[in-house]
Amino acid sequence: MTISLATVRPVSAADRPTVERLWLMFRHDMAEFQGGLPSADATYHSDRLRAAFEDDDWAAYLFTSDDRPVGFSFVRALSGPARVLNSFFVVRGARRSGIGMKVVREVILRHPGPWKIAFQDSNTGAVAFWRRVATEIAGDAWTEERLPVPNRPDVPPDVWISFTTA
Repeated sequence: MTISLATVRPVSAADRPTVERLWLMFRHDMAEFQGGLPSADATYHSDRLRAAFEDDDWAAYLFTSDDRPVGFSFVRALSGPARVLNSFFVVRGARRSGIGMKVVREVILRHPGPWKIAFQDSNTGAVAFWRRVATEIAGDAWTEERLPVPNRPDVPPDVWISFTTA
């Protein structure tokens, strides 16, 4: 199946069930790198999902290809000193098609200024992807540092990439 280029749009209240299902896929994928089992009802913690829909300092985007959902992203700290790409997900069937780079560029360019993006060293696909994103957007004007995960001394530190867009 050929994946056509995706579109990016802010989520609406009507999108919530779709984004909630994508969230389950995202959290399932992330469990490989961050650990954790689903709750007794087969869901994962959803504080970030809730904030993306309810907090004015967050923006949530849905990615679609031919009206099919292919991913989402949540941006937080819109009024802070740096925007934070809090969650970013592309469904497995659309990965390695160029969609991820297209949609992340569009999301980042909607919020110019300083950015911070975290990922895990053990997620080798994410390591390569986020370094490529930083280089394509900021050239060599980006930094990378490892910081402990708050309240999670049991997990390795997150890798944080920082850069600024015009």
